[in-house]
Amino acid sequence: TYLGLIEKIPYLKSLGVTAVELMPVAEFPVGGFHGQAVERQNYWGYDPLAFFAPHQWYGVSRKPGEVVNEFKQMVKALHAAGMEVILDVVFNHTCEGNELGPTLSFKGLENKVYYMLGNGGSRYVNFSGCGNTVNGNHPIVREMIFHCLRHWVHNYHVDGFRFDLASILSRDRNGHLVPNPPLVEAIAEDPLLADTKIIAEAWDAAGAYQVGSFGDLRWAEWNGRYRDDVRRFWRGDCSIGPLVTRLAGSSDLYEKSGRPPYCSINFITSHDGFTLSDMVSYREKHNEANGEGNRDGDNCNYSDNYGVEGPTKRHDIEDLRERQIRNMLSTLLLSQGVPMFVMGDECRRTQKGNNNAYCQDNDISWFDWTLVEKNAELVRFAQALIKFRRTQPTVRRELYLTGQPKFEGALPDVSWFSALGTAVDWSGEDTTLICLLKRVEPEHDPKGVARDVLLLINATHEPREFILPPVAKGTQWRLFIDTAAATPYDIYPDFDGPPPPRSRRLTLSYRSTCVFVAEDPPRLV
Repeated sequence: TYLGLIEKIPYLKSLGVTAVELMPVAEFPVGGFHGQAVERQNYWGYDPLAFFAPHQWYGVSRKPGEVVNEFKQMVKALHAAGMEVILDVVFNHTCEGNELGPTLSFKGLENKVYYMLGNGGSRYVNFSGCGNTVNGNHPIVREMIFHCLRHWVHNYHVDGFRFDLASILSRDRNGHLVPNPPLVEAIAEDPLLADTKIIAEAWDAAGAYQVGSFGDLRWAEWNGRYRDDVRRFWRGDCSIGPLVTRLAGSSDLYEKSGRPPYCSINFITSHDGFTLSDMVSYREKHNEANGEGNRDGDNCNYSDNYGVEGPTKRHDIEDLRERQIRNMLSTLLLSQGVPMFVMGDECRRTQKGNNNAYCQDNDISWFDWTLVEKNAELVRFAQALIKFRRTQPTVRRELYLTGQPKFEGALPDVSWFSALGTAVDWSGEDTTLICLLKRVEPEHDPKGVARDVLLLINATHEPREFILPPVAKGTQWRLFIDTAAATPYDIYPDFDGPPPPRSRRLTLSYRSTCVFVAEDPPRLV
């Protein structure tokens, strides 16, 4: 409920969260309507009915209209705690379904205006995978969407929107993807939305994939390439090259169009797919409870179980799973761009292998709050990582890394090395890396807190000896993260871990990450 979320704000604040993205809150039918039975419950809410109204069943009071006040209380409380509110909005389809579905709204107003139709108008085009497709670039529909977005901003004071299957908004009435789609451009240019964040899920269910090319400079995107490359790297499917590109802010996707690193919403998990704990516990999806013969949900998850499918009492497997979770959290929080994770990843929330729990209003989807205490060590790890990111501009730059020094004799803003401290062989298949991040320049560090960061990654299946590069020799380093170590030695929130050996040689355990942070002073130049 909206009021229930208020109760959990202290926990979110303790994690260091700065924004919450709410799954759909616009009114949607939970089950059947007008006596029509449905096989599966609509638990997630991605079947909108009334775009302007907050979902009544998330309210506590049954008094008419009181749900509006409860929603506003929630937004006000989140703002008071320093958190922004982003709404997941679904303008790509409605709950009316295809030609066999009910007439509840747009079908009865003007069917051919609000929906894309095929087969001479007798069938609904299904680019959404949900039975119909909203004709968003029709002037009337476009105006409705504008009014809706402005309504949530002006009346409910939300801070931004994530657009579900946003590539549909780039299609014309015939379903063709068009350059400079009117709706996408107008949302970005609307003066009443100028202070909001707009985020695209830049693909749809009909094969469109626009990650890196959706909209203009205002649009941020869920970076699906980031998700896949990071998952594949830590599973052992690819070499260091793709990971480096994602760590550095995905300039290959966004720099050419003039968009900065923070237009990349980096994520490894979302509501779609496995939770982070399930991603290291299951190699295959287990969606049998959805009643579709396990046919639904993505088959390509880049996940692994490390020897046993699902829960196990084998300590060696569980230790590796937890290490991989720490590895991926470290990668996410140390990458340039904006990190996003699913609530519960910090405490190993599981959906029991279900990667499409849209209809599961039960313990498959529910948040088990006992996990916060049960996995307190991982929560502590996540808290320290998030705090480091929030306070260190070195890992959240406004401009792309160049690999070039600011002046002759200075260190580059980033340097990449092999485990031997030599130049990286980008054509090879090695999965070890040393990354030296020079602290940001003083003009980007008004508080004077930025530090140099040394990142070491060993994604191989064996321990590897690392030799720190000569350029790191003159700096006093302290261990910050060692994902292979047992708590509390896996992370040192105060940067007071041991220094590296004087020999500059150290051995990293298999599938592990080490991060060193420079003492202050001295400052690398």
